[in-house]
Amino acid sequence: MHTYTQIYQFASSVGALEGYVYKKPGPAALDLPALTSWIDNICKAYEHLPAEVRDKFQADLDRTLGRALHSLKAALGEKDERVGRLQALIQGGGRMPVSADDFNKRKWFD
Repeated sequence: MHTYTQIYQFASSVGALEGYVYKKPGPAALDLPALTSWIDNICKAYEHLPAEVRDKFQADLDRTLGRALHSLKAALGEKDERVGRLQALIQGGGRMPVSADDFNKRKWFD
């Protein structure tokens, strides 16, 4: 699979995850088996991308995944294994957003 295709599929999956978990009130509002599989796939996809490719979008990933993590932590708790797996993908270059609602970064097309 072409690298651009991998990047697109990875990014769309992370963005969809962010929307799916956004401010869910708790575990009952989530399909936990599907969520676990989804996170497994995101982590595998991240690991398969070359480091030099990840470096190009890591700061933006930190922000998108960070917003998703705020929602997941509220719904599942900070010690949930899924939260920890996603947290490991954040490298700090984009600085973790302060909340699930932190959309203050300008986009490239602004």
